[in-house]
Amino acid sequence: MAAERFSTATRLKALGTVLVQGPNVRRTGPPRRSRLTGRAALLALVVCSLVVALAYPMRQWVTQRSDIDDQRRQSEHARQEVRRLSDEKARLEDPAYVEQQAREHLHYVRPGETGYTVLDGSGAARRPKDQGAADRPWYRNLWDGVDAADNRR
Repeated sequence: MAAERFSTATRLKALGTVLVQGPNVRRTGPPRRSRLTGRAALLALVVCSLVVALAYPMRQWVTQRSDIDDQRRQSEHARQEVRRLSDEKARLEDPAYVEQQAREHLHYVRPGETGYTVLDGSGAARRPKDQGAADRPWYRNLWDGVDAADNRR
């Protein structure tokens, strides 16, 4: 009696399915309809189109936000460098600081003073490990340059 609710075309389709699948397979309910309806397919198409249409702008937006953050970090670093250089400039305007730096790095002495280099028992001046030209006296750098130029001949 439940089969009477279906149209003739549906009954013929179910009968054809039974004949194709064999006589042992029986369907107890109405034939299954496809889960993907026309509206669902259209909705899926619209959603996919939106995803594709918005993917590139969203990627650009994320990239630009990252670039903006990088620029802000660089700007802050530059501000800190300007502050440090301003402090250094202020210190270099102080004659006492300049004199202290000349005595320490260039081994200058005031007129009438006697400069001493203290040696240990090995005959070498006691210095921290040489970390480059900035840690050596200027005259040592000058002679090293002359020696290096002479050896290139």
